[in-house]
Amino acid sequence: MPHTPALPQNLPDWLNHLERLHPVAIDMGLDRVRQVAQKMPDGLAMPCPVITVAGTNGKGSTCAMLEAILSQSGYRTALYTSPHLVDFEERCRLNGDLATAEQLCAAFEVVANACEAAGGVSLTYFEFTTLGILRLMQIARPDVVILEVGLGGRLDAVNVVDADCAIITSVDLDHQAYLGDTREAIGREKAGIMRAGKPVIVSDPVPPASVTDHAQAVGADAWLLGRDFNVSGDKQQWGWAGRGRRYAGLAYPALRGANQLLNAAGVLAALEAMRPLLPVTAQSIRAGLSLVSLPGRFQIVPGEPNLVLDVAHNPHAVATLVANLDAMGYFPATHVVFGCMADKDVVTMLQKLGPLVDHWYFSDLPLPRALGSAALADAARAVDACGKASKACFSDPQSALDAAVAAASPADRIIVCGSFFTVGGVLKHGLPRLNAKHLGGGDTQNI
Repeated sequence: MPHTPALPQNLPDWLNHLERLHPVAIDMGLDRVRQVAQKMPDGLAMPCPVITVAGTNGKGSTCAMLEAILSQSGYRTALYTSPHLVDFEERCRLNGDLATAEQLCAAFEVVANACEAAGGVSLTYFEFTTLGILRLMQIARPDVVILEVGLGGRLDAVNVVDADCAIITSVDLDHQAYLGDTREAIGREKAGIMRAGKPVIVSDPVPPASVTDHAQAVGADAWLLGRDFNVSGDKQQWGWAGRGRRYAGLAYPALRGANQLLNAAGVLAALEAMRPLLPVTAQSIRAGLSLVSLPGRFQIVPGEPNLVLDVAHNPHAVATLVANLDAMGYFPATHVVFGCMADKDVVTMLQKLGPLVDHWYFSDLPLPRALGSAALADAARAVDACGKASKACFSDPQSALDAAVAAASPADRIIVCGSFFTVGGVLKHGLPRLNAKHLGGGDTQNI
C-alpha cells in the first residue's frame, strides 16, 4: 500500500510545502481548481453575496473601502487579498481580524484532502491557498465576501466563485506574459469575472472596448464612470451621483492620493448596485471612508525625514505615485529605495520616477523572480544619461532604508517602492519611525 506523506503541522511548514507542490509558480487555468473545488464541502458555495474586484491597480484600496463601509453598516465581512506585505495571515480578514495560523492550517488540510479525492490534482501555491481561504470564509458564514483577483480575472483561482457584483478598477499593462500586451487583451482577461445578469462596476475612466463589449455579450449590467455614476468635488469635499442616488459633502477617503477618488467612486457604485442585498446608510459610507486604512498605498509616515511607502510595481502605478509625490510640496532631496521583479517594465518605471530622484538605493529581494540590485543600477544608469542621481546597491530593503536614513537631512523625503516585497521588507519589525541626524548631532535613526 503506498505511503501517504504526513501533512504539515504548522503554517510555515504548510507554506514551504505548497511552494514545492507544483512544477511552475503560475499555471493559468481553472480546470484543476474547479476539479478540487467540486470535491470540497458544498462545492465551495458561498453562503452570502460575493463582490469580486479585478484591475491592474487599485484593487487593494477598493477592497479596503468596501470592507470599511460594510463593517460600519454592521455587516460581518470576509476579505481575501493578495499578496501580503509581511505575514501570510494578512491575506484573509474575518470581520476585520486576521485569520489565525490554526484556522489556515485546518482549511489547507481540507484542500489537500480534496486534491486527493480529485485524483491527486496538483495546484500552485496561489491556487491552493486561495481555495483554503475560500473554505475558511465559507465556514465563517459572513454577511458578505470580498475577493481580490490575484492575476487577470478570467483564469484566476478566485474566479471559481461566481460574483454577485464585479468591480474592474483599472486596465493597464502588467503581467503581459500571461495577460497579453495590449489594454484590449488585458481588459478581456479582467472582464472574465463578470456574470450574466449581475452588475459590473467599471471605475476606469476610459475602459478598453473589450471590457464593455464583454459585459454586453454576457448580459452583465455595466455601470460605467461618466455614464452611470459621476464624481465632483473641490479641495475640501466631494460628491457622488449614480442611478437615482446622490451623496454630497463627502470627506475624501483616508487613503491618500488623487487616484483614490476613482476607487471610492467605484465602491459607491458597487454598494448602490448591491443595495437590494446589502443596504448601507450615508453615515456608514462617511464613517467607512474616514476610517479606512491600507498599509503601503501612498502611506506617508510622519517623521524626519518624511517616509512614503507605496507598493507601486508597474508603470501605471508608478505614474500615479509620481503624481502624488509631485503634489506633496518641496523637499530638498528625494531618496528612493527601490526593488522590483524582473518581469516588470523596469526601464519605464525608472524613467517615470527619475526626474524626482536625487539618490537611488537599489535592493535585492528574496525571491527568484526579483531583479538584482546591480541590474537595477545598470538600468538606471542607462536611463539617467546625465548621471544626476547617485546610485547604491544593497542586499535587502532594510539595509537600503538604513543607508537612506543615514544620508538624508531632516527636511528630505524617502520613498520605498517597486514591489510588495520592497515595502514588506521595511515593515518586518513594524512601522519605521525615522529621526534623521540634525546639525547638532544625535541619533541617525530610531527604527
